[in-house]
Amino acid sequence: MKSNLKVLASMVLASALVASAQTAKSGVEGSAATRKTTHKARPVRKPAKPSVESQIESLRQDMETQIQMLKQQLADRDAQLQQAQQTAAAAQQAAQQAEQGNQMQQQAAAQTAASVNSLQNAVGDLKTTTKTQVLAVQTSQAKIEKSIESPDAVRFKGVTLSPTGSFLAGETVYRSKATGGGLNTPFGAIPLPGQPQANYSEFYGTGRQSRIALLAQGKLDNMTIGGYYEADFLSAAATSNNNQSNSYSLRQRQMWAQAALNSGWTFTGGQMWSLATETTKGLQNRSEILPSTIDPQYAVGFVWTRQYAFRITKDFGRKIFFGVSAENPQIASVAGHNFPSNLIVGQAGNGGGLFNPLANYASNAAPDFIAKVAFEPGWGHYELFGISRVFRARVYPNDLSSVAANNNSTGAYNDDAVGGGIGGGFRVPTFHKRLDIGAKGLWGDGIGRYGSTGLPDTTVDPGGQLALLHGFSALGTLEAMPTTRLNIYANYGTDYAFKRYFMNSAGKEIGYGAPTFVNTGCDKEPLPGAGGYAPGGLANCTADTKDLQEFILGYWYDFYKGPKGRLRQGLQYSYFQRFTYPGVGGAPKGTDNGFWTSFRYYLP
Repeated sequence: MKSNLKVLASMVLASALVASAQTAKSGVEGSAATRKTTHKARPVRKPAKPSVESQIESLRQDMETQIQMLKQQLADRDAQLQQAQQTAAAAQQAAQQAEQGNQMQQQAAAQTAASVNSLQNAVGDLKTTTKTQVLAVQTSQAKIEKSIESPDAVRFKGVTLSPTGSFLAGETVYRSKATGGGLNTPFGAIPLPGQPQANYSEFYGTGRQSRIALLAQGKLDNMTIGGYYEADFLSAAATSNNNQSNSYSLRQRQMWAQAALNSGWTFTGGQMWSLATETTKGLQNRSEILPSTIDPQYAVGFVWTRQYAFRITKDFGRKIFFGVSAENPQIASVAGHNFPSNLIVGQAGNGGGLFNPLANYASNAAPDFIAKVAFEPGWGHYELFGISRVFRARVYPNDLSSVAANNNSTGAYNDDAVGGGIGGGFRVPTFHKRLDIGAKGLWGDGIGRYGSTGLPDTTVDPGGQLALLHGFSALGTLEAMPTTRLNIYANYGTDYAFKRYFMNSAGKEIGYGAPTFVNTGCDKEPLPGAGGYAPGGLANCTADTKDLQEFILGYWYDFYKGPKGRLRQGLQYSYFQRFTYPGVGGAPKGTDNGFWTSFRYYLP
């Protein structure tokens, strides 16, 4: 800065000197001109001429003044520059602050947008939650109103009581040949051509199949406990008849208690459908697959009993189910001819023990044991099971003369025979669940009791020992559901008992289905007795039943099915064939046709 001032001062001084010189010259020239002029004019007094020193001093002062002015200007400029720099710095700082503020504003705006978005989402979630809660409250309110106005079950001290399964029925049956069985068909009593019943029909109307049911359930932390009661009026007391009031006694169908654990184990004890009966859901009680018939004897070939049992089942992931049960045993019948008289199989009921004195009760060595496994892979239901049975008779091998002479029963013993069989079944939905196809069956020794016909379990050999009969039962089913109200069903089934006979020491055949048995009187109606007023009984007609076959076609139509229950009507037709073993005189065959109607109201 100082060097610049010096240069500037030198330039100013040089300029002043040049200007002085020019001024002096111009002064001289001016003086000459003046002299020429004044030569003509009035003389004027000349001012005193300044000296060089004074001029230099004046120049120096001017220069100092200018220098001071320049210094001042430079100082002002420096100040202005400094101020400008400060202003620029302040502006830059303000710009930075503004930029920071802008960034903060952008961040704040982003945060605000995020907060707004979050708030909007929260509001949306709140609306959804509120809507869901409103729907839940409305649903809960509707359920409460429904439970009050039309409850599915009645609550009693924490236990739910439901009458679901109960219905009221008005039903009829017509058979072209009489069996005397009422609504229930005694399949083994299909009359042969020579029997009087084969020459007239029968018709009955009744409400006896009306059913009373009650399911009780109480939920605990780890299980559900409860039981089930079911009864109808298909039982006849000694005073029951069709004369006037048609009063028939209440009959026990099912009565059992149950504990169903959350782990999949279920324990059930009481009277129930046998584990051999096919089910629809695992091995659960009350899910049995019964033929859709009106006939309470169901269908020929249907494998079932309803009896005491204690059952244990396990559910493995709702795909595989396993169960075992110990069930009440009973010999259905000991059939055959020319039996020796040296054995006892059961005895008549003792009224003091609350048994029917007109029925025979076998003295069994052990319960019937059944084991079953069921599969539900996702399409259909499949089952496989086995039955183990033990039969008992008391045998006296001594002849009558020895017994009389010794006055004792030396050598008498209990004869136990082990039987059983294997069975299975399946049911699958087809055509978009419009048609169900099913089949079931049982094959084994001494299993006649488990077939719906109740064919004999055993015969007797010449020594008085039990000789189990081989047999099987099979039933095929088609069920079509063309509409939600209409169910059409068709069944074909058979119960079969194989023949078994022996030759005794007298050369006479003994047992069941022997070809030497006489059937000559099976096709002719006997002459009346008692002066022509009493029907005669068949003579010379052994006719051991080989198998029963039944073809069934029927439908159910629901007039109404909803929260108020179900109102339905049904019609069933059955064609029966009873085949016998051939003997002397041929193999007689009995046929029959049956028609049933039903009008029912089911409780919801």
